[in-house]
Amino acid sequence: MRSHTTRRKFIGTAAALPAVGAAARMKPEPTLAGAEVYTRFGVRPFINGVGTVTVYGGSLMPPEVVRAMDEASRYFVMVPELQRKAGEHLAKLIGVPAAMVTAGAASSITVATTACVIRNDRSKLPMLPDTTGLPNEVIQPKAHRSGYEAQIRLVGVKVIEVETVEELEGAIGPRTAMLFYMNRADGDGRISRQDFLRIGKERNVPTFNDAAADVPPVSRLSSIVKEGFDLVAFSGGKGMRGPQSTGLLLGRKDLIEAAMPAISPAGGIGRGMKVGKEEIVGLVAAVERFLRLDHQAEWRMFENRIADIIHVLSSVPGVKAVQEVPKIANEIPHLAVSWDESERKLTAQQALEQLRDGEPPIAVLPRGKGQLLISVWMMQANEHKTVARRLREIFTAA
Repeated sequence: MRSHTTRRKFIGTAAALPAVGAAARMKPEPTLAGAEVYTRFGVRPFINGVGTVTVYGGSLMPPEVVRAMDEASRYFVMVPELQRKAGEHLAKLIGVPAAMVTAGAASSITVATTACVIRNDRSKLPMLPDTTGLPNEVIQPKAHRSGYEAQIRLVGVKVIEVETVEELEGAIGPRTAMLFYMNRADGDGRISRQDFLRIGKERNVPTFNDAAADVPPVSRLSSIVKEGFDLVAFSGGKGMRGPQSTGLLLGRKDLIEAAMPAISPAGGIGRGMKVGKEEIVGLVAAVERFLRLDHQAEWRMFENRIADIIHVLSSVPGVKAVQEVPKIANEIPHLAVSWDESERKLTAQQALEQLRDGEPPIAVLPRGKGQLLISVWMMQANEHKTVARRLREIFTAA
């Protein structure tokens, strides 16, 4: 069953949630105990039942990633050299022609656009966002409008929206720098993935795919490039659990070469998109871990967590809880909970607020009348059992 909850909806809804309220007098979850690094500022950590969204801090870095960053912090290196060598290492690991570490998936969009505008003429980089005399249009299917178009426009280009194959072919011309595709919108609109790639190849226009939240599965790291997309972006701090402020840009070697000087510490359009030596090393460690991880065992763990919650809620009349896996983006088991709001006298917003305002705070995602979507992906230890207990208490009281 396909979930209609997308990365953009995750981010938008999470950002709109009110701040965490006053705590109930309950024993804190052990995994949240000792969080003085935050609580000393008056900031309350919470159990993440939403997923790897930026506004909640993305993901939690595993010990080997933290250790790599700590080790990297003890030495000085030439960052451009590290960026290049780390990119070569990542490209070999993943099985793609070239790679580079960026300051997040949004940063990848900007530096990819820059690469497609200047191509191999590095002398044009300092003039951006003045694109006089350069290709300065990016075409995207209207159904793939993402909210990240600003990252394209930073380079000084115009975004052209099209709805049909005929419109796409007619829009391409000498001013076209790149074709933009949103991976999670695959199947939306009237332009197929196959036609999009075919037209890009036939017209010799680079194709870019924003697949920020689209791992796991691990195969997707290489499959989109092998499929024919010239550039592909992934978030480093989501499913791969690297540093939150990192991303991956993968693809054609000549375009990655053009993108390298478009990011800090070089000057120009990407100067503010700094990736420190610790973050580069941390993302490499995260990718290495991600590639060797037993993803089947991890999947079973998620299913077991969901089964535990379903078992607890099965004793509550009128509440339905089922496992659900999105077709693409955040493609891991989720828990969908639904009930009749009028019968239970409890709205989805009220349930969300009670979870958020309790102790420990729990963040989940409302997705309609009498519906919650819960991700167990970023939960630790037995936090899912705390979530199950709190849900049962809330529904029973209602």
